[in-house]
Amino acid sequence: MAKFDTPVLGEYQVMPHVHPDTMAGSKPFIAKPEIQAGVGFPGELVPDWENVAVKKIGELVSQSRALQVFLDSCVKCGACTDKCHYYLGTSDPKNMPVARQDLFRSVYRRHYTFAGKYFPMLVGARDMTKDVLDEWYSYFHQCSQCRRCSVFCPYGIDTAEISMAAREVMDVVGLGQKYSNEIIGKVHKIGNNLGLPEPALVDTLQGLEEDVKEETGVDVKYPVDVKGAEVLLITPSADFFAEPHIDGLIGYGKVFHQAGISWTLSSYASEAANFSMFIGSHDNLHRAALRIREAALDLGVKRIIVGECGHAWRVAYSFWNTLIGPFDFLDQRYPIPQHICEFTYDLIQRGALTLDKSANDDRIVTFHDSCNVSRASRMGNTPGGQFKIPREIIKACVNKFHDMAPETIHENTFCCGGGGGLLTDDLMELRVKGAQPRMQALKQVVDEYGVNHVAAICAICKSQFTKVLPYYKFPMDMIGSVHGLVSRAIQLGPKN
Repeated sequence: MAKFDTPVLGEYQVMPHVHPDTMAGSKPFIAKPEIQAGVGFPGELVPDWENVAVKKIGELVSQSRALQVFLDSCVKCGACTDKCHYYLGTSDPKNMPVARQDLFRSVYRRHYTFAGKYFPMLVGARDMTKDVLDEWYSYFHQCSQCRRCSVFCPYGIDTAEISMAAREVMDVVGLGQKYSNEIIGKVHKIGNNLGLPEPALVDTLQGLEEDVKEETGVDVKYPVDVKGAEVLLITPSADFFAEPHIDGLIGYGKVFHQAGISWTLSSYASEAANFSMFIGSHDNLHRAALRIREAALDLGVKRIIVGECGHAWRVAYSFWNTLIGPFDFLDQRYPIPQHICEFTYDLIQRGALTLDKSANDDRIVTFHDSCNVSRASRMGNTPGGQFKIPREIIKACVNKFHDMAPETIHENTFCCGGGGGLLTDDLMELRVKGAQPRMQALKQVVDEYGVNHVAAICAICKSQFTKVLPYYKFPMDMIGSVHGLVSRAIQLGPKN
């Protein structure tokens, strides 16, 4: 475990005292030139980068009315100051959403507002300098783009959009983040975040079939590149190999098997995640998503279902239609796209699955709402479906379920602390401190109800929890997939 002071959990969440610059030294590794080349950006600071950055800011503002409104409308009311998990965990005032926004807003004002051009000192306007760029690189990589602050902002200012814009500006001038950009390059080259080639993927899934057969005695298939299948499953590549993610993939396969629906994965588009959103790059977002459309057309499927990944579902739900649509070649009777939880919930509602709750009686379960699902998408055909549907699936699979405090769930949910492209070991201190508000809420249900299992529907959340739970004296294996619970409860074979 990394060496730093882990925040102490008390009886309830408290507003921290301000400690300026405590996280000023927190920076992710910088992408090398070959990584930058893979996503179409310069490998080092370009000549006259200051003016290139200012010009890019102008382009982004001219292309996005929302971004301009977010930059122009803040009145410093303070409603967002204690809403960011990174501020609550680090006490650094530049992690207050309003202060982080102002790192960008100050340069925008200097060059694109009357007051900033002629009276910069009066409005806090700044020139783009190397010190400013370094400050950007540090603090715009201390935002997980969770959008919690926007829920409480009276003007609806979305810090995530400003963080994305800042990261795109930095990439354009040649200062990219290694973790996100390397992952995006792997998707472009191979089709998934892990750089897992087709033979390795096929071998992994064949091994999974053998494991499930040994466990259940049932031939549950995990097919790849099957043309004419009903469903193309697009899932995060973490599901292919790592605990607790793989338990979710096992659950998907069992659900498809028991429902009698043919399905397939694609070796060409074996990744639901799209880290391009984290760096604000539309071109890379489109390029990565297009692989999914191409795979669906090539395989001739009728439906696309997205696995348990928070930002993957946001990209699919919010962007796919205009990004890679229209989907007129799919069966219009079903949601386009559809979340795996919607699919499973529908089967449960229709009595198509038999679930034995007692199979999970060793678990007292709570649920972590993932940010991109909660604040940037929906499920089902009613408002709030993204909150109801996962919980109803869990309740169908377990006898003991308890929600965390209402001010920490649903649209108010606290981020896991590792989203937005920050799930990298060089930011471990930030990740642990950013997880503090969620760990505080978890502690309350552990103390009150004896909760010993957290279910989530996001690959990043699951990976983040696995790393940070031990820092807060919780067991590493406390986190799991919703469909991991389904996998344990589902009864395979002929229906009664």
